[in-house]
Amino acid sequence: MDDPIRQAWAAAPSPCVDVCKYKRQGRCVGCSMTKLEKDTFPASGGAEAKRAFFEALLARLQAEHKNPAFWAIAYRRKCEREGVPCPLDLEDAG
Repeated sequence: MDDPIRQAWAAAPSPCVDVCKYKRQGRCVGCSMTKLEKDTFPASGGAEAKRAFFEALLARLQAEHKNPAFWAIAYRRKCEREGVPCPLDLEDAG
């Protein structure tokens, strides 16, 4: 992981996309996280820990037969609103 990508992951905002409706086995319909995961994400460590969290979240979405592209679109918008580089875009470019 090169420096700009590492910095983007370190600064990555929570994967929460502000839907916050818990239906599927206690998971949010917007991001598929539990309340505990949402509460603990900011303290989930540095770049590597956050990247691993996102990878697990994407795998969960795929396992649940949800299209992760819908979440990714909402997350990219969130990063844009917050004025931070979206680590998903840097990963795609790298």
